Formats: sequence, C-alpha cells, structure tokens
Amino acid sequence: MLLSRPRLPPAGRRQRLRAWRRTRPFWGGLLVILGGVELLLVPLSPLTVLVSLGLGGIAAIGIGAALVVAGLFLWFLPQARAYVSVHALLLSVLSFLATNLGGFLVGMALGIAGSALAFGWTPLPVAADGGEGPYEGGRGRGSGSRALAAVLPVLLAAALATGAPPARAAGAPHGPPTAPRTPPTVTTSLFAPQGFAFAGVTEVPTADGPLRVLVLRMRAASLTDYRLRTRDGGEEYGLAAASLELRGDVTLYLTRFSGCIEGLLCVTFSPDGLPAPPVIPPFVFMTRVSAEQALVTSDLIVTDGLRLEAS
Repeated sequence: MLLSRPRLPPAGRRQRLRAWRRTRPFWGGLLVILGGVELLLVPLSPLTVLVSLGLGGIAAIGIGAALVVAGLFLWFLPQARAYVSVHALLLSVLSFLATNLGGFLVGMALGIAGSALAFGWTPLPVAADGGEGPYEGGRGRGSGSRALAAVLPVLLAAALATGAPPARAAGAPHGPPTAPRTPPTVTTSLFAPQGFAFAGVTEVPTADGPLRVLVLRMRAASLTDYRLRTRDGGEEYGLAAASLELRGDVTLYLTRFSGCIEGLLCVTFSPDGLPAPPVIPPFVFMTRVSAEQALVTSDLIVTDGLRLEAS
C-alpha cells in the first residue's frame, strides 16, 4: 500500500518572493528587461551583417539600456507602471526603425509584449476581512502617464541616479488640513519646478468626505502669470499675480494637473488616470498649465503684483 507524503509548505524565502512578485507587473517587467538585453547584445555579437542606423549601434545600446531600466522601474515602482509601460512600448516600436530591425524583431516583440502585460496589470484588492495576504502590497492605487519616448532615457537615467522616492502619503503625521469641497483652478503660463518628484496618491479630508489627490513635492517652483479661481460656492473669487515663487519644502495636492512639457508635449495627470513621472529633471519646465489644486504647502511664498479678484 502506497502512502502519499503530505506536501510541505513552501520555504519562507520562496513565499516572500511569490508575495513580492504578485504585487507588481513582474512578468511584464521581465519581458521588457529581456527585450532590452537582446537589443544590447545584438550590436555586440560577432554577427557579420547588422542593420543599424547611427555609429556602431549606439541607438541599439541606448534603447536597450532604457528598456532594461524601464523593466526595473516596473518591478520596483509599480505605481508608475502605465507611465513606464507606454514609454517602453514606444521605445520597442522605435527600435525597429532605429537599429537592427528591433533586434531582428526579437527584442521589439519582447518589449511590446512586456509593455502590454505591464499596462494591463491591475493590483488585486485586499481580502474583505482585511487580513494580510500575498496581495497586500497590491492595494496601492496604481495609475499611469504618457510622455514622449525620446525623453524616456533622460527621465529614467535621472531617476536612477537620484533615487526616486517611494510612493507614500504626504503630509503631517495627523494628515493634511481640510480641503475645500471643490478644488480651485490654478492656471499659469510657465511652471518651472526644482527637484520635482511624484510622492504618490493619497486622500485629503473635505466637508463631503475624502478626496483623492496626487502628491507632488519639490524644493522650489516658479509660476508666471499666476491665476487662481475658486469653485466652491455661488460667488467666484480669485487671486492673480504676475509671478509667484514657492520656496522650501513645497507640496502640492492636486486632483488634476495638465500642461505642455517643454512647451511641446501636452499631457494630463490625475490620481485615477495618468500619474506624474517619478522624477523630473531640474531643467524641465511646463507651459499652459492648468491644475485643480486641493491644497498647497510651502515654507515661503513670494509674489509680484498680487491682487484679489471677485466675480
């Protein structure tokens, strides 16, 4: 008579790895990394015939390295998965034209498949009883963003060099102050931040309940042709200034943020749609900015020509 031995539970390390893998688009990131590695290896291989544009396969090395970094971002910054996966998809398609037919189609296909998997990945909610499980880390609200594929190597390299801050709820230990029911609208013709970083998605209290907002942190910011209009009552009030400077520990709580990066690429960020990128290089500015601003905190605010307006 044969007796089956009871199955042993998985080892602790394997269980932790499985739980970590399930809280992020692991397989999508893996395919993107493999696609980038393949693009890197093709120009370095001993093949006698290579189809390439540029000097010595520089395009292949640049795009391959950017895809590898994008895959790592999908693993270690899953809340920005849509933003990164869109860039990885554009870079994968660009590799077909820029170098070696996309790694002879292999690297391009891996990048496209991984980007699609990462973009479509959705974290599962926590169990109804509130208990912890392997999907506990997946309850962070993920969202994404779109931007120009050409700036991906710059953004990702800057984020890798400076270290993107982990997504977290910003504010004081007791939470931010109460925000208005309807966030006022802020417009500016030029928004030039310094040390701009996406600090996650959180909720701020209002009279009608919590409001989901993007949290943006920076060391300073300069706004030209600043306009603020309230939308929380029958009468509309506003502030206007020729320029406004935010200095020190600046934190913005926004329900929507749109503008044109470098005056060329117009994008819109929101908590439920497309998030701001993890880190923005200090030389990047935005024009024609419009935002729904729930709250703003700053150590110092300096204005030029500030005036109060009313409808």
